[in-house]
Amino acid sequence: MRTTFAAQLARLELGHLSIQAGAGEGTTDLPDPEAVSQTLAAVWSDLFLLFPGTVIEADAEEIGWAFVNLFHRAAAKRAAQVDRATDEIRCLLACADGSEVHSSALEAQVAKARAAEAAMLALEGLREVAAGLYLEETGSSWRPAGGSRLNHCASLTSAVVDGRAFLQARSEGRRRAALPEGTPVLFAGGRLSFPGADEARTFADNVWATLDRVREHVGDLVLVHGGDGKGADRLAAAWAERRKVPQVTFGLDRRLGRRAGFRRNAQMLSLHPRYVVVFAGSGVVERLVIEAKAQGIAVVDRRGPLGTHPKQSARAAA
Repeated sequence: MRTTFAAQLARLELGHLSIQAGAGEGTTDLPDPEAVSQTLAAVWSDLFLLFPGTVIEADAEEIGWAFVNLFHRAAAKRAAQVDRATDEIRCLLACADGSEVHSSALEAQVAKARAAEAAMLALEGLREVAAGLYLEETGSSWRPAGGSRLNHCASLTSAVVDGRAFLQARSEGRRRAALPEGTPVLFAGGRLSFPGADEARTFADNVWATLDRVREHVGDLVLVHGGDGKGADRLAAAWAERRKVPQVTFGLDRRLGRRAGFRRNAQMLSLHPRYVVVFAGSGVVERLVIEAKAQGIAVVDRRGPLGTHPKQSARAAA
């Protein structure tokens, strides 16, 4: 007599089987940092050797961004688990009855929170190493498509925090540890074109040299900028990444249309920056300078040719 597949499954003795926690669930040990650096560097090198001379060479930067984003998304999921476990711990503490059952439940939630936090830190560490490789490859600071790039471990590199989230945290009177503490310095500049590579390199050098000089006066500098991936902001973000300076980025709210740039100016100035460092740009940048001076904020003006001081350029021309 032939039996159906379902009947065969029903006869299987599966009662003794159970799903066990995977290896590593009971530990909070982080991967060895040197091993992480060496492994990711090797993977990155092999990956980018595939692209030159092929039809996907132009896609290399996008693929590199996605590589870093793998670790970013995984860390974000673990961060959500930490938040949920923390909420459970608060509830258990609020209804503590001293029973053994309650104590066991509390211990389990604490262990779960610690494991999730350790995994989050490990994944953030992987992301930061990959972001460093991305910076080396492209010259750009890696930023997530949306939200913030936060580091919950002080030994990691700079945080990149979305400006709107930063303002919301301030308005609610709760500055999370992940948000950068320090003195804001606002950076602004537009998308410029140059006659050749030498001029572009000179402009980039002037951006970095200017920010280095400002940092000499502001040791706890937090760089505030618009996060433009193709303009002067890109150079400033790369500088911050190299110097391990935290960043707060204010993207444009496209729903505001032509008013978006001016709205962003107001948001950035609401942080009361110590300095406004400005390079040549659009009318929105010019308006930012006017508003900063009206508020008594010191302006480091580099709107002259190739990122020089306008008065120095005028004297040289005379």
